Amino acid sequence: GSELMAMLSIVKDLADLRERMDNITVAFDKRGNPITTGDLEVSGAMTAWMRNTINPTLMTTVEYQPCMVHAGPFANIAVGQSSIIGDRVGLKLFDYHVTESGFGADIGFEKFWNVKSRLSGLKPHVSVLTTTIRALKMHGGGPRVVAGLPLPDSYAKEDLGLLEKGIPNMVHHINIIRKSGINPVVCINSFHTDTKDEIAMVRKAAEAAGARCAMSRHWADGGDGALELA
Repeated sequence: GSELMAMLSIVKDLADLRERMDNITVAFDKRGNPITTGDLEVSGAMTAWMRNTINPTLMTTVEYQPCMVHAGPFANIAVGQSSIIGDRVGLKLFDYHVTESGFGADIGFEKFWNVKSRLSGLKPHVSVLTTTIRALKMHGGGPRVVAGLPLPDSYAKEDLGLLEKGIPNMVHHINIIRKSGINPVVCINSFHTDTKDEIAMVRKAAEAAGARCAMSRHWADGGDGALELA
């Protein structure tokens, strides 16, 4: 499934999908030569089955901004990007287009820049690196976070020492993006437990690394909370 999802992310049209469907390796013969879906003559049926999937799904946010949901940005099992087709539709219809690259800059942006951008020919004008105070504390050696369970109480308390230890991870991601020639904007996805001193420390480190920095409280205030980031 992940190979089909990867294709969905990077195809330009139905003909491109058909060609890629032909070339999926499913086995090897006794001489070690690849056996493809084209050899098995199943790629046509696979393309017919997938033909409607190349159309992005149009949805909206709670404030009615249009969003196109298309492909699965999971960079650990595939290319990790929302689709090229979705990007092209967005660029044609709207004044600006924000696209997602799954995971951090060390895997998501790397695949965006070195795979998706090369295939699409599209170059972004800006890259936004999102971080949270609590995540940086975890990177600094904070208590283990378990999915589905409440965060440990220590993440809701000011801890500049723990935060300082985690900030180099953010700086590393900034440097990865800067290698592409883009100076990123660091978005501090702020929560009510973040303190002024913690926010100031992250902002100072981001700017020292050559990035711009903006606060965003969209989780609480919607679009109004993201005006500084915009």
